[in-house]
Amino acid sequence: MAMSDPIADMLTRIRNANVRKHKTVDVPSSKMKLAIADILVREGYVEKYELVDNGNFKDIRITLKYTADGSERILSGIKRISKPGLRVYAGKENMPKVLNGLGTAIVSTNVGVITDKEARQKGVGGEVLCFVW
Repeated sequence: MAMSDPIADMLTRIRNANVRKHKTVDVPSSKMKLAIADILVREGYVEKYELVDNGNFKDIRITLKYTADGSERILSGIKRISKPGLRVYAGKENMPKVLNGLGTAIVSTNVGVITDKEARQKGVGGEVLCFVW
C-alpha cells in the first residue's frame, strides 16, 4: 500500500526514536526529506545525517543528538503542520513563530525548503511543513 504522507512518516520515526533514546534512525530517502534533515542538522536538533545504500533504494540515517551525559534530549518536539488533507500556507507577512522564536518552522518555498527565519529575511512565503522545538 502506498504511503499518503511520507514527511509525516519521517517526523514520526524521528519522534519515536528520540523518545526511546535511540542513537540513529533510518528513513526512506527523498529530496524533500534530505532538505528537512539538512535543516535539522543546521539548526542543531540532530547531530548528522548520511545516505545509506540499502539494496534497491537509499535510506537517510539520522544520528540523534543528546546532552553530553546522554540524559536529556536536544529535540523536545516535532509536529507536522501541513497535511495532504489540509495544506497550510503562510505569506511573508504572517510567517509563524514557534514558541516565540525558540523553535523553528520548516517552510517549503519557491526558493527551496528553508526555516521561518530565512523566509522572513528573504521575504517569501510558502507551505508550512512542520514545527520543531
